[in-house]
Amino acid sequence: MKNHIISAFRLTLVMLAVIGIYLLLVYGGSKVLPTKGNAEIITRNGQKYYANIGQNFSSAKYFHGRPSAVDYNAAGSGGSNKGPGNEEYLETIQKRIDALKMQNPGMREAEVPVELVTASGSGLDPDISPNGALYQAKRIAKERNLSEEEVNNLIKNQTEKPWLGLFGPAKVNVLKLNIALDQLK
Repeated sequence: MKNHIISAFRLTLVMLAVIGIYLLLVYGGSKVLPTKGNAEIITRNGQKYYANIGQNFSSAKYFHGRPSAVDYNAAGSGGSNKGPGNEEYLETIQKRIDALKMQNPGMREAEVPVELVTASGSGLDPDISPNGALYQAKRIAKERNLSEEEVNNLIKNQTEKPWLGLFGPAKVNVLKLNIALDQLK
C-alpha cells in the first residue's frame, strides 16, 4: 500500500512539472505573436470592439463574416455540434447559401466560399478568406457607389498573410475590413 502512495505522489510531481513546463512554453510562445497574446481592441466612434472576436454585420453595405452558432455572444462560445450528415444542419446550410446568393446577385453562379455558410467551432471567428471577401465585393461596390477595383484593392490591402509566411492561410479580419471600408472616400 505504501508503495502505491509513493508511486502516485511521484507521478503527481512529474505531471505538475510537465504541465508547468507546457504552460510556460505556451505563455512564452504567445509573447512572440504579433498581438503578444492579448486582445486587440479597436475604438471607433467612442465604442470599443475586439478585433479577435467575430462581429455581426448584417447591413448590405458591409462585408459579412462567418455565421455564428452562438449569435456572436463571446460569453458562451461554441459550435452547433451537428455533423454533415444531419438533415437539420444541411437545411440550415442550404438556407444560408440561398440567402447569400440573394444578397450577392452578381455572384449567383460563383462557388460560395465555405466559411460564409458554416459557423466556426467557437462561433466567434473574426476572419474570412480573401475569397470570402472577394465574393462580396460586387455587392459592396454597388451599395457604396465604388468601383469593384477599389473594393478589391481594399481587400488586398487588408489581407493578412500567414504568420512568418508559413503558419495558417491568408485571412481578412472582417471588422478591420469594414472599418477601412468606412474610411474610403
